[in-house]
Amino acid sequence: MADSSIEWTDSTWNPVAGCTILSPGCTNCYAMRMARRLEAMGQEKYAGTTRISGGRPKWTGTLVMDRAALDIPRRWSKGRMIFVNSMSDLFHEDVPLDFIQDVFTVMRETPQHTYQILTKRAERLEVLAAAIRWPQNVWMGVSVESEAYWYRVDHLRRTGAFVKFLSLEPLLGPLTTLDLHGIDWVIAGGESGPNARPMDQAWVRGIRDACVAQRVAFHFKQWGGRNKKAAGRILDDRTWDEWPTQARVLTAAE
Repeated sequence: MADSSIEWTDSTWNPVAGCTILSPGCTNCYAMRMARRLEAMGQEKYAGTTRISGGRPKWTGTLVMDRAALDIPRRWSKGRMIFVNSMSDLFHEDVPLDFIQDVFTVMRETPQHTYQILTKRAERLEVLAAAIRWPQNVWMGVSVESEAYWYRVDHLRRTGAFVKFLSLEPLLGPLTTLDLHGIDWVIAGGESGPNARPMDQAWVRGIRDACVAQRVAFHFKQWGGRNKKAAGRILDDRTWDEWPTQARVLTAAE
């Protein structure tokens, strides 16, 4: 577990390492670069999870189930927002159901924390959802980078998760559907890093307006680009840091 610089969480917890590229939103995934760096630093957990292709790190498809990491949240008595598997996808097809259930057992037994899970494998999420005991302190989300992948939202809606959210990041095109029924929270943001693809301001405004109209909490993470700090996260003269307040678990500090 590590403190996180991600604007919408406090810490990250990675019981799984490694992944595979699935859709255009994965092309410049920061986790590939980070996994390569962690392997170079001697962290065996990430050994062999990436290779260099075209001068850049890419996933090899090797996944590591890190059972030693499962108990980490139990050591944190003070409640935190925890992003689960920032370095992988818990619902990857090579993560066994029993391991997923073990992760959920830890989350269920540590109610002082609020857990945020994101997946692009929305079809598998729905298939396995009935085999999962969903605690109220788990927020389940899907990533959608363009209209072609909006179908992931429908799979999410059909799960038993108490809080459902969307990560529209990296946003690579306009979203025209934007039916948010059953969704509690929406995060939007542009891609960042050396090969960042551009994002149109109109795409973000369309999402923001849909959230306001449908009374869904909206969080604008960043404009992105090569220097995301310079680009900032101001949208129409303000920051948007809304939370699904009807479901948020308060930390001990609040």
